[in-house]
Amino acid sequence: MFLMPVGRVEGELLVKKANAYTDNTGDPMNKLDSARSSKKLADQARPMTGNEAIARGAWEAGVKVAAAYPGTPSTEILENMATYDADDVVAQWSTNEKVSVDTAIGASLSGVRALASMKHVGLNVAADSVMSVTYIGVHAGLVIVVCDDPGLHSSQNEQDTRVFARLANIPVLEPADAQEALDFTRLAFDLSESFDTPVIVRATTRLSHTRSSVTIGPRTEVAAKGWVDDYRKTVMIPGHARFRHPVVVERVEKLTEYFSESPLNRWDRGDSSFGIITHGTCYPYVKEVVPDASILKIAASYPLPEKLIQEFAATVDRIIVVEELEPVLEVEIRALGIQAEGKSLFPRVGELAPEVVREGLAKAGLIEAAAAIHDWEVEPLMRPPVLCAGCPHTTSYMALRAIDALVPGDIGCYTLAAVEPLQSIDATVCMGASIGNAVGMAKANTTDRPIVATIGDSTFLHSGIPPLIDAVYNDANITVIILDNKITAMTGGQNHPGTGKTLRGEQTHEVDYEELCKSIGVKWIKTVDPYDTGELFQALREATEFKGVSVLISYRPCVLDPVKIKGPALVVKAATCTACQACMNLGCPAITWIDELFEDKHKVEINPVSCIGCTLCAQICPSDCIQPLAPAAETPVIS
Repeated sequence: MFLMPVGRVEGELLVKKANAYTDNTGDPMNKLDSARSSKKLADQARPMTGNEAIARGAWEAGVKVAAAYPGTPSTEILENMATYDADDVVAQWSTNEKVSVDTAIGASLSGVRALASMKHVGLNVAADSVMSVTYIGVHAGLVIVVCDDPGLHSSQNEQDTRVFARLANIPVLEPADAQEALDFTRLAFDLSESFDTPVIVRATTRLSHTRSSVTIGPRTEVAAKGWVDDYRKTVMIPGHARFRHPVVVERVEKLTEYFSESPLNRWDRGDSSFGIITHGTCYPYVKEVVPDASILKIAASYPLPEKLIQEFAATVDRIIVVEELEPVLEVEIRALGIQAEGKSLFPRVGELAPEVVREGLAKAGLIEAAAAIHDWEVEPLMRPPVLCAGCPHTTSYMALRAIDALVPGDIGCYTLAAVEPLQSIDATVCMGASIGNAVGMAKANTTDRPIVATIGDSTFLHSGIPPLIDAVYNDANITVIILDNKITAMTGGQNHPGTGKTLRGEQTHEVDYEELCKSIGVKWIKTVDPYDTGELFQALREATEFKGVSVLISYRPCVLDPVKIKGPALVVKAATCTACQACMNLGCPAITWIDELFEDKHKVEINPVSCIGCTLCAQICPSDCIQPLAPAAETPVIS
């Protein structure tokens, strides 16, 4: 059995593991280009995040088309793809994850290597296409990068892509660090072509955003193959699909054999009293806690390297499985007839860490529990997340609370309006669900409250248009607020079809939301400036009084966008402040309490550094005690 260590590779180790890759002859066990293992390239080590390394690996593999919808923790993959020459790779944002996968499939079938990337919940959106392309296979390499989010750092659920991959019969490579992220992504294209299958590269938040040393290599130019001319393979009607299913099953068997012999697996030989089987970013946690243990790190979580696992199990007295989220490895290993322990020792929820691994192994009686440093616990200072100072979404949710609307919300930074002080969102399910939720609430007819769905501009384009069509078609009595801040704000400010700019910043067609809604059949449409609180409140009243579907477009660029408010900061005249705290209801982080009291209530002040001069607080102040620090500048024209 040829098993070489993988992970951070430099110099000689890079040469040793080169046989894990291909030179595009179709055999995944062939050598990398000799140039890659040269001393010159071996010296080119640099720090990279996992996402940067994935992008680099795809570029080195000769990827020609890359598409994605931004979603943390995956966003930076496409942003980094766009840093490479446009002649090398077409890198573009798609309206949603299914479109990105469909784009990549089309490119692959046209004979060029293609990549789609997304976060774990995005895979749900793309599921229909992914389930079918596993039957079709590929023509040129097709890689789907999925970034899971154990610990729910920025997601509405924890989801284990390995479970989906098994359902779809798609192989899953799991890198443990940035070097493997590059290497495994590069290899994935070769595996895809060798086994006629899409390949998933699974990352997690920890890998995506952690930086480590990476040795880079040159780009391998792969000649375009042209269109695959085999309609029985590419047209998934029932008569064709039923003949493809046995091919898929056979492919999984071949992949199982391949991964059992793959040098990408790592076998650390050590104490034989117990052995640990693990994967991906769990490996460094295990290695830190029990560096001298027998450890098998598998490179692919599906299909499992069955022969290798059986060989490993035969060398130790006890098998412990360390994996994040679902007991995928544990269940499969037990199915091989191997007595394995896993989720009885380690949690099924949340992100692992060395401390969690230590606790689980101590529970198993294999190591001593960590000594308590002290007998008291430090309570972290909790600061609830809030919208940015001057966020244009603020007044929309204040208005919704004022009319006691029933509000199904959506996914975006505006979801923060669900908590104090705005607290005006009643339900949030997933991307694009708000309008469909509103239709169901209206049809249930169980409330007299106005029903108002809120959705961001990028989210509306992602998956809000079909439910709006449905609302008009089925004559739902609802209002929809499109919160148009001209950016994909939650993931860091990416462009989309509503901004008029591409991923590379090139000018393109800009969606006209009013015209789009008119074409759907919406009869009441109005665009308002959310910084004009009077206009917004009045428009919302009119929209909710309309019988049928009404659409209110709240339009102001995000305060973090290059188009910024130019007005001066505001100041509170403490002498006339009545401590009514109406301005505090904005949830603006620039406004804080002070020690000075009025009728036993705290007065407020405004931090001039944080204030952007939006004037929202001044507009709602009943005592007119909030004024500009300097003469107000002319309000900038928004185009």
